[in-house]
Amino acid sequence: MGTVAAGHVIASGGQPAGSSALPGAAGDARTADRPGTASVPDSNNAPLRICLLSYRSKPHCGGQGIFLRHLSRELAALGHHVEVYSGQPYPELEPGPELIELPSLDLYREEDPFRTPHLREYRDWIDVLEVAGMWTAYFPEPLTFSLRALRALRARSGDFDIVHDNQVLAYGNLGITRLGLPLVTSIHHPISVDRRIELAAARGLAKIPKWRWYSFVGMQGRVARRIGTIMTGSQSSKADILRDFKVKPEDVKVIPLGVDTRLFHPRSGPRVPGRIIAVASADSPVKGVAALLRAFAKLSTDRDVSLVLVSKLVPDGPTQRLLGELSLDGKVQFVSGITDSGLAELVASAEIAVVPSLYEGFSLPAVEHMASGTPLVASRTGALPEVTGDAALLVTPGDAEELCAALRLLHDSPAERERLSAAALARVAERFAWQAVARATVAEYRQAIAARRASLARAGAGDLPC
Repeated sequence: MGTVAAGHVIASGGQPAGSSALPGAAGDARTADRPGTASVPDSNNAPLRICLLSYRSKPHCGGQGIFLRHLSRELAALGHHVEVYSGQPYPELEPGPELIELPSLDLYREEDPFRTPHLREYRDWIDVLEVAGMWTAYFPEPLTFSLRALRALRARSGDFDIVHDNQVLAYGNLGITRLGLPLVTSIHHPISVDRRIELAAARGLAKIPKWRWYSFVGMQGRVARRIGTIMTGSQSSKADILRDFKVKPEDVKVIPLGVDTRLFHPRSGPRVPGRIIAVASADSPVKGVAALLRAFAKLSTDRDVSLVLVSKLVPDGPTQRLLGELSLDGKVQFVSGITDSGLAELVASAEIAVVPSLYEGFSLPAVEHMASGTPLVASRTGALPEVTGDAALLVTPGDAEELCAALRLLHDSPAERERLSAAALARVAERFAWQAVARATVAEYRQAIAARRASLARAGAGDLPC
């Protein structure tokens, strides 16, 4: 493919790019272990031209990138034309959708975070705004991506029937409807929850940079109240969005997310005895890794267990220091940069999976563990009880003693592990399929398109104020 004003257009299956742990963040392309879903045209209505927006789409971890990949694939499989506009790190798309790169200055790249760009890298005033935000401890990517996306869509407003914002929620989005384009938004959970947990974990003057970093959340709330249809994955997230962003209840639609069962499913071979696995950012307090490490340290004194944490360990970060305090150096295996097929194999190899988070708006890792038939221990918080139902042992978030007791129970009881595995597989088969997610999302697209046309008709055509 060639290039367009928006940036580089590349075939599905973009190049991987790393990043440090950032708000809303999710490399080899995932390889299917089973045949893929056959293309099924949406025969009820004409195909749509869909534009998906995502300011960062990390392919290996973080719900936003995983959501984007699977939804775009299934929308294309239903017969729709799908283009994905993304900043770095770019997603890895499967055949069907197209990726259009909207490059930022990539100031938070994993190998060189908070870098100072060379003068020759600056292209326009948006780049200046991005650097100024970073230098003043503000996270600028949602805002600057939205401005680049608006500029790109202004040149292509006739090419799409609907624009779907993947939790950008920035001021540039408000201009999209002025172009005559219907807009819907996915909020996986309001980042205001992350902000509360991070500020509670910070001490003294350390709260100031945290507060500044998360100040973009105020913008997201203001945009959410004016943006129209919002889709989220759980009733718990809906309640949080209503509370923190003060949007109208009728504007928020709940569509559960899906799991790729081509990848995540039980294997025929035996599981590794005593292996415990968790997929979580090691140095984000909201993910509850500290409680997991304390529970594992206690459990390992009288049980033969091992812990695999799918995460990148930050040198001299809080998790590394805690490993030293608990004498766990060398006893916990950290895995990062793994392929999706490798991750699926790893998850299915464990006897026990853990989601120890202090909050989750949905938790794709929880559903992936369940789809793999791996017995799950999860925190009783956010959407996790709603997602897991009776297919997991639930514990108090942050309570290392209770978590240790649950892990010991599962380690000692093959029958309980088998019960949870069977319940998890049944729940996934009943509730979590990406094709169903895509069909429900298309229904919301069509409602948004119809509502936009009706509004324009009432206004006598022309642009409407946001």
